Amino acid sequence: MTRTRPLLLNAFDMMVPVHQSPGLWRHPESGAADFTRLSYWTDLARTLESGGFTSLFLADIPGVYDVYGGNADATARGGVQFPLLDPLVAVPAMAAVTRTLGFGVTASVTYEQPYLLARTLTTLDHFTEGRIAWNIVTSYQDSAARNLGMAGQIPHDERYDRADEYMEVMYKLFEGSISPDAVRADAAANVFADPEGIRGIEHSGTYFSVPGQALAAPGPQGTPLLFQAGASARGQRFALDHAEAVFLSGGTPELVGGWVEAIRSGLADRGRSRDAVKVFSLATVVVDETDAAAQARLEEYRRYVDTESALALFGGWTGVDLSGAEPDRPLEYVATDANQSALASFTTLAGDRRWTVRDLAEFVAIGGRGPVIAGSPETVVDELERWAAEAGVDGFNISAAVRPADLERFTRFVSPEMRRRGLLPEPAPGTTLREQLTGGGAHLAEDHLGARFRR
Repeated sequence: MTRTRPLLLNAFDMMVPVHQSPGLWRHPESGAADFTRLSYWTDLARTLESGGFTSLFLADIPGVYDVYGGNADATARGGVQFPLLDPLVAVPAMAAVTRTLGFGVTASVTYEQPYLLARTLTTLDHFTEGRIAWNIVTSYQDSAARNLGMAGQIPHDERYDRADEYMEVMYKLFEGSISPDAVRADAAANVFADPEGIRGIEHSGTYFSVPGQALAAPGPQGTPLLFQAGASARGQRFALDHAEAVFLSGGTPELVGGWVEAIRSGLADRGRSRDAVKVFSLATVVVDETDAAAQARLEEYRRYVDTESALALFGGWTGVDLSGAEPDRPLEYVATDANQSALASFTTLAGDRRWTVRDLAEFVAIGGRGPVIAGSPETVVDELERWAAEAGVDGFNISAAVRPADLERFTRFVSPEMRRRGLLPEPAPGTTLREQLTGGGAHLAEDHLGARFRR
C-alpha cells in the first residue's frame, strides 16, 4: 500500500493515572503512578519529539465520572481519569525542553470565561513560540456542572449554540482587539503599546458581555490552532465553522470514513476547502519486534484490564449507568446530554453488530473507543496506511495502553519504519504548530470564520 503524503501523529494522553485503558496502570512497565512528577511529562515531550510526533494532545475534563453505581467509588479505585492535574500548567515546561513539538490543550467553553481563557491561551502561544492548539469542548459531565455552580448541564445542542457565541468573543479578542504592531517597545518615543492599535471588542450577546480590550497582545499564531472532537451531528456542524483539526474515535475505517466524508462535504458547502480541516483518528498501538511478540504482549495486557473501571469510564462518557446490568444484555441507544457519539458508536452506528455489556467492557478496557493495532513495526505501519486510505484521515491520535511505555515503544519501533517509507514529516524548528499541521501560514486561513474578525 503506497501513500504519497505523510501521516500526522499526535500523542493522545491525559494527566491522570488511567486515560483510555483501565487497569493497565498496574502493569510492571507502567510509569503512570509518577504522573504528578513534572519530569514524567518533560521526558515524554522529548521522546515524542524524537519520534516525529507533531504534537502532544492532552485531554481534560472538569469533573469526575460518578455515573456508574451512582457514585465515583469505582472511578477512584480504578484511577479512572482521577485524580487529574491541570495540563495548561505543564505546557511551558514541556515547551522549554523541545523545539518542534506542539501541544494541544483542552479547555471547556461551558465553564471557562472567554475573557480570561483568551489571555491564558495567548500566554501559552507566546511561551511555546506558536506551538499551542486549543481543543474546544463543551463538556459532558453532570458532576462538572454541579461543582461549578449550576443545577445541571446545559442541554447538548444549546451548549453548542452558546459555544458559537463564545468563539465569536474569542475571535474578537484574538484577532480584532490588539493589532500585531501595536506593541512597539519604542523607548525613544516613550511608547510601549500604541493606543491607536488597541480597541475594546464591544461584544454584547445572548450569553456573553465583553466590552473591553484583550489583556494580552497576540501571540505568533494570533488565534491558537483550533481542534474539535465532537462527533454528534451538532458537534460536527460546530467543527465545520471553527475547527482546523478534528479528532474522531471509531472502531472501523468505514464508520470513521463516513464521518470524514460528511466533514469534507460540509466544508465545501460552507465555502471552505475540502481539506481545510485535518482529521485524526484514535488508535492504540501495541508494537514489538515481531507479530507474534506483539500479540503475546497484547494478551499479557489483557490480564491487567479492569472491566468495572471500563464501565465507570463508559458511564462517565455517556451518562448511562450499566452497574448491575446483565453481562450479555444488548446495548441500546439512550439520548442523554452527555457524550452522544460515544454511545452511538456502540449502538445506532454499529452496523449489524449487536454489542453486549460484556463486549463493551472488554473493548473499552484497552484503547477506549478506537482500534487496537498490534504487530511488528511493518504490520503496524501497514495498518495505519490502510486506515488512512480507507477512512480518508490525515493522521492519528496515538494512545498508549501502558503509559508511557507504549509511546516510547512507538518511537523506538514504529517511527523508524514510517521514516523509512517517507510517511513521517520532519517539522522545522521555528515554525508554528499551524504551519506544521496545515501546511499554510502561521495565522487563520482567509476562508476561516475567525479571519472575519481580523484587524
